[in-house]
This record gives sequence, C-alpha cells and structure tokens, in this order.
Amino acid sequence: MTGPRATETTSPPPVSFGHRAQRLARMALRAEIGIWKSLYRWLFRRPRVPVGATGFAYHSPVLTILVIFIVLSAIEIPIIDLIVHDWPAVRIPLLVAGIWGVTWMIGLLLGFLTRPHAVGPEGIRARSGAEVDIDLPWESVASVEKSRDVLEKAPKIRDEPHGRTLALRMQDETNVLVILERPVAVRLGDTADEVGAVRLWADDLDGFMTAVRTHIP
Repeated sequence: MTGPRATETTSPPPVSFGHRAQRLARMALRAEIGIWKSLYRWLFRRPRVPVGATGFAYHSPVLTILVIFIVLSAIEIPIIDLIVHDWPAVRIPLLVAGIWGVTWMIGLLLGFLTRPHAVGPEGIRARSGAEVDIDLPWESVASVEKSRDVLEKAPKIRDEPHGRTLALRMQDETNVLVILERPVAVRLGDTADEVGAVRLWADDLDGFMTAVRTHIP
C-alpha cells in the first residue's frame, strides 16, 4: 500500500527581463504624458475638479522639498553650461537634459496642483498627482473620518482591520480614512485590485470634512 500522494505546489513563472522592461517603459510613458498634461492644465487654468465639486489640495507636505529641487536644478543648468561651453557635443545634450529635468519636476508639482482631491454631489475623487484618480461614489461610502496615520516605507495597498486599504500618502502620512460599503476597483499602473477603504491626505482637513458632511449625514 502506498501512502497519500504529496500535494504539489507550483510557483508562478519568473517575470522575464523583456516583460519588466516593457512594464518600466509603460510606466515612464504614462508619467511623461501626465507631466505634460499637468503643464497644459496649469497654463490654461483647467484644474481637474468635477462640476459642482470642491477641490482640496494635498501637496503641502512635499511642497518645500519639490521647490528646493526645482530651484537647485535650475541653478545647475547655467553652471554646467559654463563648464562645458567649449564642447558643443557635450554641452547640447546636457543642456537639453537639464531643461527637461526642471520641466519634469515642475510638471510633477503641477500634477498635485491641477488634480486635487474633490468632494461633490457624486462622491469623492481621491488623487495622487497624475498617477492615481479614484472615484468613490457616495453609494459606495460607508463613513469618512479623521484618522492620522504615519508609516514609513509602507505599501500602497495593505490589509487593515476594516479591509484591504489603499493609502495615498504624502511624506508617509494620511489624515482621512474613507471606509467603503463594498469594494471598489482601483488601478495602480499595470496592477488592478479591489479595496474596501482609502486613506488620503488633505491639507485643509476641517474643510474637507465639512464638505463631506454636506453630502452625507
């Protein structure tokens, strides 16, 4: 007589280098498109706020560091240009790269400015620059509460007591917790998931909560 056969487990196939390269290329392309869209929206004063909704900024925790990087990068351009001025083959690529870098960082900041969180008649829109835009309709919202949470190097999605939670952190912090009646589908880059709660940061926390209370008791 032979004993019961051991259960065989299979591990997922390794991700190939080509697949990883394609994924990184798609991420870079989406980021680049988002940067230029943010510049366009700022230039033409078209913040992405639904009709009838109120926008709420969330960029204050990262504003200082982004401005410092932008200023230092802008100062660096003429300094490097002066150093390599006599070598056009080096000077021109470095000049283009420097201008692109400053433009990219400005676009990153403008992504936060032109895509605020929004609270309106249809629900809450939770944003993180040009990268994340999640629709949370009121019929899916169970509660909205002040909830300060600080975690360094935490994953964007993790399991919490109230369910699988997406955290849109600013400098590792959130101060609003939205608990959902039913899971909502979210997409982060190439990854799709369902979450039962969303954490976010609002600069004007009291104003955000007041706006929420005008739509739900």
